[in-house]
Formats: sequence, structure tokens, C-alpha cells
Amino acid sequence: MQTQYWFLLFLGLLIVLVLVIWSIRRHRSPVLKVHSESGIAKLMPSLSGLTLGTAIEGNSVDVLENGAFFDQLVERISAAQYSVHFETFLWKPGALGQRVADAFMERARAGVTVRILLDAQGSKTIEKDLVNRLREAGCHIKFFHKRSVYTLGVMNDRDHRKLCIVDGREAFVGGHCITDDWLGNAEDHKHNSDVSVWLHGPIVHTIQGAFSENWAGETGELFVGDEFFPVLEKVGDISIHAAFLKPENSAPAVKILHHTVLCLAREKLWIQNPYFIPKVEAIEALGAAVKRGVDVRVLMPATSGSDSPMVQHAGHRHFETMLKLGVRLFEYPHTLLHQKIMTVDGCWSAVGSTNFDDRSFDTNDEITLGILDRGIAAQFDAIFEKYVKRAEEITLEQWKKRGIVRRVKANAAYLINDLL
Repeated sequence: MQTQYWFLLFLGLLIVLVLVIWSIRRHRSPVLKVHSESGIAKLMPSLSGLTLGTAIEGNSVDVLENGAFFDQLVERISAAQYSVHFETFLWKPGALGQRVADAFMERARAGVTVRILLDAQGSKTIEKDLVNRLREAGCHIKFFHKRSVYTLGVMNDRDHRKLCIVDGREAFVGGHCITDDWLGNAEDHKHNSDVSVWLHGPIVHTIQGAFSENWAGETGELFVGDEFFPVLEKVGDISIHAAFLKPENSAPAVKILHHTVLCLAREKLWIQNPYFIPKVEAIEALGAAVKRGVDVRVLMPATSGSDSPMVQHAGHRHFETMLKLGVRLFEYPHTLLHQKIMTVDGCWSAVGSTNFDDRSFDTNDEITLGILDRGIAAQFDAIFEKYVKRAEEITLEQWKKRGIVRRVKANAAYLINDLL
């Protein structure tokens, strides 16, 4: 009887703890009824302000695709004179990991400050020997939210950002991870597609600040001076803002950004995302955009191309609703399309680490850039068009004929979509 009493007491305390953690982290989702007489090209101050940032002018952007991204990344790391700051979610053993690690170690031995922040869950398989060698070479390595009693309440919160800042003067932001699956040119099921951007100009200070946020959170260390935050002159004519903050009791900046732009599109809204599981309010906003005459298209991997078929099954839960609303859906069966891109009206783009699902919107630490430039939007649309040629468009008539097994899988997977 006494054992039963203590068990019930423990169970009650556990339930209270879960409710406390949930109540601390919960927030009210944005109401997607945003109206504006202005087009998105004139709303950069609004978008950046709503996402707790500032639109910064005077930047240049280079779009880097697939494995070619790493050629540029490693070259710039190897040219660093003062500092390299690197942050990623996934790092697995392989040729790519060794190549990037060699570049870090060479620079650290040359006296360059190298800080590396890896997510403890996503990078749990990185070789201990490699981590030791990086540290022996002088690299500073920390793991985000390692399992411990101190991280009990945030164990589900992962660092999903992918960024690198060199000498405080140039930065890389996107979706590329450090595994051999990201090499090549998306030519088969073993080689992923992805997109990142290489940035120069004053926006680099903001990317450095994003890195500092999590580095300081893990280490308490702050860094100042020209080797980290040099004076940055304008080098182009592109305006950019970054969304990455997660204020208490309010929706994270990436969620507000992705949801708000659905309401602002007037002509075209093209989405490329590997994990597309919109909530009801976002689906309604997509349908409202179609009613306004917006060309709404979504390109994503099929279950056969995904590294997480369960996520794709969860996304299928609302396919019929979206198709009835006029949203065009395309699935790519050949490999994982990992790029996280949106373009709006041919002039504004979003690119970064954020998936279109609740894990990215509500839980993970993410970063998405809003870029106002027709040339960059055209490049992203060209990437969409390149892959959509080999994708399968899902039609409403076809989707209604799907079997009972697919329906059950979709509904079952959607029950746990917050954890996927």
C-alpha cells in the first residue's frame, strides 16, 4: 500500500513538472489575418520589426547549391585571419567531416580563434577522437543542450541552425549539414539537394550576433573587437533581415515571419521545404492567398526521397484540404530536397534552416533570412523549376483514390508531428 502511495505521489509530481515546463514554453500562435495595401517589397521594415530585427541594406548574396557549397566554405575557412565561428545541427563521420575538421585545425594551429557549436543530439555520432584532435589543435568546441539534469526542461529544444562567420566579415547561412549525404549534386538518392547563401556586408554583424546568442548560452563567453565585429561597409544593394529570436510567451520570430508572408503575397508564393506540415491556420492562409489570385505551389520530397518518411506521412494529413483550396503540391521522389526556401511575388525570398513544421516554428533554434532582391528570388525560382520538372504533381482526383493504409499512416504520423 505504501509503495502504491509513493508511486502515485511520484506520478503526480511528474505530471506537474511536465505541465510547468509546457506552460513556460507555450505561446499564442499568430492570428493569420494580416492585411496591407502595400506589396511585400515595401514591407521590409514591418517584417523585420515583427520578427525583432532590423532590415539592413548594402549587402551582397551568392547562392550556393549542393556539394559545391562546401568548396566555397572550406576555402573561406582556410583564408581566415582572425576568427571562425561555426554552428550546425548534424555532423556525422565521413569524408566531409574530416575535410571541414582539417580546415578548422589548420587555422587554429595558425593562431586563428575557432569556435564550433554542435547540437548534442544531431551530432551525437561525431567521432570522439576527432573532437579530441580538434581541441588539441586549439579549437573551442561546445555541444548544445547535452543530456544532464541542468537541461532536463529543454532537452527537446535543439539547435537546428547552420551558419559560419569568418573574420566577422563574411557569413554562410542555409540548410547544409556535415554528412557525406550533402556531397555531390543531388544526382541520386544518396546525395541531397540543398541551398545556402554566402553573405557580405553589414548583415554579417547580425549573423555573428545569432551565433553569439547560443555560444554565450552554453559557455557564458562573450567576444568583442574588430576580429569579431569589424566595421562593415556597404558592398551591394541588397536589403536583408534575419529572424532567429524566441521571446518568452510570444511566437518565435521564424514562425511569425513564415506565417505573415503567406498573408502578403499578391502574385506568386513558391515554397521549397523538406518537412512541410502546416497547421490549420497556415493552410487557411494559403487558401486565402489562392482566392486572391496568388499562384501557390509547394515542392517537397516524396516518402521515397525523404530521410524521414514519417514526416512526409504526417504532411499528407492535410493534402486533400490544401488541394481543395487550390494549393498546388509537388513531390520529388528521387532524393532529399533539403532546401528551405520561399519566394513571394518575384521580389522577396526567405532562406535558412527553418522547416515548415511545428518543431522548427515552436521548438528548435533556427535562423531564416528575409532577402529583398529580384535577382536572388529569380535564382531560387529557377531552382524550384529545375527540380519540379522531375517531380510528381499531386491532383485532388488522384489523392482521393489513395488507399486506406496511406490514410491511416497519415493520421497516425500527424498525432506525433510536434516530435518529428
